[in-house]
Order: sequence, then structure tokens, then C-alpha cells
Amino acid sequence: MLTRVDDLLRCGDPDRPAVTFKDETVSYGELSRRVGRVAAGLSRIGLRRGERVVVYLEKRIETVVAMLAVSAAGGVFVPVNPLFKPRQVGYVASDCGASIVITTCERHRTLRTALGAVESLRDLVLIGDPAGEPALPLSQRPRAVMWSQLSERAATPARGGDEVIDADVAAILYTSGSTGSPKGVVLSHRNLLAGAQSVAGYLGHTSDDVVLGVLPLSFDTGFSQLTTSFIAGAHVVLVNYLVPREVIRLCARHGVTGLTCVPPLWLQLAAQKWPDQATRRLRYFANTGGRMPRTTLGWLREILPRAKPYLMYGLTEAFRSTYLDPAEVDRRPDSIGKAIPNAEVLVVRPDGSVCDPGEEGEIVHRGALVSLGYWNDPERTAERFRPWSPGGSAGGPAGCDATRTEIAVWSGDTAYRDDDGFLYFVGRTDDMIKTSGYRVSPTEIEEAAYATGLIAEAVAFGVPDENLGQHVVLAVTGPTGESCDTETLLKALDRDLPRYMVPRRVVVCSRLPRSGNGKFDRQELRRIVAA
Repeated sequence: MLTRVDDLLRCGDPDRPAVTFKDETVSYGELSRRVGRVAAGLSRIGLRRGERVVVYLEKRIETVVAMLAVSAAGGVFVPVNPLFKPRQVGYVASDCGASIVITTCERHRTLRTALGAVESLRDLVLIGDPAGEPALPLSQRPRAVMWSQLSERAATPARGGDEVIDADVAAILYTSGSTGSPKGVVLSHRNLLAGAQSVAGYLGHTSDDVVLGVLPLSFDTGFSQLTTSFIAGAHVVLVNYLVPREVIRLCARHGVTGLTCVPPLWLQLAAQKWPDQATRRLRYFANTGGRMPRTTLGWLREILPRAKPYLMYGLTEAFRSTYLDPAEVDRRPDSIGKAIPNAEVLVVRPDGSVCDPGEEGEIVHRGALVSLGYWNDPERTAERFRPWSPGGSAGGPAGCDATRTEIAVWSGDTAYRDDDGFLYFVGRTDDMIKTSGYRVSPTEIEEAAYATGLIAEAVAFGVPDENLGQHVVLAVTGPTGESCDTETLLKALDRDLPRYMVPRRVVVCSRLPRSGNGKFDRQELRRIVAA
């Protein structure tokens, strides 16, 4: 029986590869031993059940070991995006009340001031060369502990882990918040294990698979690539993404069979040349974090002819949500599919009743993957995580059926369902453009821009307008880094879109800003345009 996240290591053959980073490959057996030693070391320095441990590392073997070891010791791991700046790291550590921070010596040199204000912090675990690190006395807090000392073979096992049940908190994933500060989504061991089983099932993961981990491990999909691989005994290759050709090189070197990316990365990869050795074993490619432009999907299907496309949708609050069966892609290329196994995804009206086919509403998630809420934020948790009425409508009164008390999560995303039950994403409630009395999906404008072939990347958003409410602005990059013919682009959009959807302005950028998870950052674009 799998209870904790680290139990997934038992699913792999001890002699088969589990994780590779650069030139180092670790088997399932060796990875399990390393996790056990570090878990015992964490217990030795005082980690107790339920305490939070911030892991601020780029992707590497130690990152995987650290998160699983925290789980084995009964703690809660908090992976922080390696692109976060010290101020953000300090905020996360303070917000979750971290007792321990695991990072590198190099990163710690920039963190000292930010972490100095974290009252809960007891220990720093440092990886790498300690040269230049001050010697901290044991009586001083936080204490400095070297990873090499922590991971020494221990005579006593880790404490706390055996007391954990699957309903306990396993991880807190911090995502960008609309108010500026990151928000921590609380996930149980049950959430993570149920998600691993469900996603690995529909992706068909086996011990013969090699999955390339391109996305950050602090991102729900990035971490899911670990769990969905481990539950099948598959092999994960870690890469800290730098340039598209590195992804292609690793696909060829390791015989990668599965690759999941977000749309901006797929746009870059679709423009590359893929040699046969890079595509020979690739049996699927998957998209998450936004709708993939239809033209990009077409290019990828030509470039990767042996690979099945999986178009997926999810949000951190429900970990994973829907996928489109590859057999349906030709008939429904714009659909986000149906709910993944062991989940129900509904489209509801503001009063909580379920929408009719073709009627737009908010996506609501039910089932084992719904997270426990937001850390340290009961007000926002109450807004998004609400009781579900078993009579078939959302938002019913708590306790309406004492035998089936349940909390569902309201996504903030707008969608509709067709007559066959397939879902179609319309847009984020916060991203919807309200102009001339219409509610406009930015993705529809972006799709039209991509279809012209005149741009490489596009993001549409609304800005305040005294007469219209908002008017549409389209930010683009030119093809292959060239300038963009905005006059021709606007004429094409005027031809293909209703007048109220045609952008008032086209802003040409050398590069569109991205969030730490690689998605286009609409808020930052709004700030740039306003400035």
C-alpha cells in the first residue's frame, strides 16, 4: 500500500534507472538508499512530523532526494521555483513557517538577508562548496548543516514518517497570485498519489518509458512528471531548460518517450529541426498550462509523426483535471477533453447549477485530486473551496447529506461542454476581456493571430477604456526574431474577427515576459504597456 509520496520508489526495479541529471544516473535502489539516509539526517537535526522544509534548488539529483526524504521523515516539502528572487524565497519561507531550508552554498549567499527575517527558520542545509560560508555556532539560529553530513549513513531510521497517513499534508506548491504575493496550494499525500496513478494510467507509462523533465519541479505538472514516472518504474531525465536544441539533444541521447511542455516552449520547439534519433522513440507529447495554438499542434504532428498528442488542462488546486484522447484530436483540436480517471469536472452557473451543453460557465473540480486549500489563507480558501451538493449542483449547503460531505474547487476558468461531453476552454475569469458589452476570450484572438503566419508568439489582453470598458491590445514577437508587419497583421485580423475583437494596438516585443512556470505573464505585459 502506498501512503506517502516516497513510497512510490517501491514501484521501481531496484536495478533500473530512476533519475538522470547530466552524466549521473541513479537506480531505484540507490535513490531509495539516499532518500533513507537524508530522511534519517533530517530527523537527527530535529525535523518533526508536519514541519515545513523549503527546497530552493535547480533541478538535480539532490532536489529529488531532498523532497522525497522530507516525505519519508514525516515533514512537508515546499519546492520553490529556482527563478524566484531572494525576496520571494523569504516570503515563502515566512508564509509557510519553514523550519528548514535546503539550498546550495551559492544560492545561500544571496539569501542571507531575506532568510534572516524568517522567525521559524531553525536550520539551513547547504549543498556544495562551503568556501566563503561563515561558521555558525550550534547555539545560533539558523544553524548551517552541510548536505554531505546530513546524508551520511545513519544507524537509526527516520522518525515521523511511519506516523503519516495519506490524508496528511505532503507538499505546498506556491503559485503566482493575482494580488502579487505567491499563494501556497496545500496537497496531501492522497492528492499526489491519486494524481500519479490517474495520469500515468492514461499516458500509458511503463518501466520502459524515459520521461524528459523540462518543467520546474515547483510546478504541479513538473512534479507530476516525477510521480507519474516513479509509479510505473520509469526513468526521468532532468534538465534545467536553457535553449530548445538542448531538449532535442537530450531526446536523442536518452531515447526519450514522453515530453510535456507549456505552449510558449512548444512554439520554440516546433521551429527547430528534429533529427530522426530524437523522435524515434517519442511515443507521446503533451501540452499543459494553456491552449496550444492549432497551427503549432499541426507543426508538431508533422515533426513528431510517431508521437500521440495529449492536450491537457489542470490547475494546481486540483493538480490534474482533463485530457483529450489523442483519437479525438482531429475531430476536436480545440477541446481540453474530459475529466481524467477518478475525477469529475463540471461546468456550472453562478448559482451552482450545472450548465447545459454549449452554455458557458465556471469549471468546478471534484474528487481525490482536489487539494486541501491555500496555506495560511482561510478567506481565499473559502472563496474557491466550497461544499458540493450530492444532488448535482455546486455550492449546496454544508451538511446537506452527512454521509457525503465533500469540498469541490471552483477554478476561476470559463468553459463549455458539447453534446458529447467534451470540454472547451474559453479563458481565465481574470483574463477575460470585457469590451463593447462583449466578454472576449484572449485565446480566440491569439489563435487568429497565429493563423496569419505573421508572428511567432502572441498574447492578447484588455486595458481600461473610458468608452468601451476595455480595448484589446495584442503583444507579439516577430517571426524568427524579425520585426512584425503590424499593418498587414491588423488587416488580417480585421478580416477574420468581429470588429469588437480586433486589437486597438499591436505591441511588438523582442521577447514576451514569462512567469516562473514558463507561461506568458499577462500581468507583466499590462504593466509594460501601461508604462
